[in-house]
Amino acid sequence: MALVVFLRGVNVGGHRTFRPSMLARALSDHDVVNVGAAGTFVVRKPGSRATFRAALLRKLPFAADVALCDGRDLIRLESEHPFGTEPSRPDVVRFVSILTKAGRVRASLPITLPPRGRWLLRVIASQDRFVFGVYRRHMKTIGYLGQIDKLFGVRATTRNWNTIVAIVQLLKGQGKHRERRAAT
Repeated sequence: MALVVFLRGVNVGGHRTFRPSMLARALSDHDVVNVGAAGTFVVRKPGSRATFRAALLRKLPFAADVALCDGRDLIRLESEHPFGTEPSRPDVVRFVSILTKAGRVRASLPITLPPRGRWLLRVIASQDRFVFGVYRRHMKTIGYLGQIDKLFGVRATTRNWNTIVAIVQLLKGQGKHRERRAAT
C-alpha cells in the first residue's frame, strides 16, 4: 500500500522553502506524487518504511518533522465522514492534524480556543494519530493550531480536509495528474 508523507512547517512564511515537485522527482524510484506546496506526498512504491524515510531525509534540503501514514488509513478516515455529510460554512475550515507519533489528548474533547469569547479553533475529535477540527480564518488562528502539539504531547502538522480528500482520490486512482494541486 502507498504511504502518505506530511512534512511540518515547510514553505510557510519564507522559512524552510523548497520545491516539492523537485523533491518528488528526486525520489522518482519510489513513484512519489506531490500534492500541493505544503510538503504533502503520496508514495506509490515506498518499499520499506525505514528505507524510504532515510531516502526522503537525505533529499530534503533541511531538517524537518515527518509524519508517515499508510494510505489505507486515510481512505478509511475519509469513508467514515469525520465531519459528517453536511457542507461546511464558508467562514469555517475543516482540518486534520497528523501527529508525528502516537499521542494522548491531555484535555477532554471538544476543545475550543480561545476558551472564552468568539472561538477561532475547535478540536472536535481524535483517532489514532489524527486530530479533527475546524477553524475560522483569522490571523490569530495559526497560533491556536500550534497548541495542538501541547494538547497531545507530540508534534503535529495540519492539512485542510480538502487536501486529505485529494490524497484519497489519488490513492483510489481517481487523480488525473501526476501532480495535483490541493488546498493546504
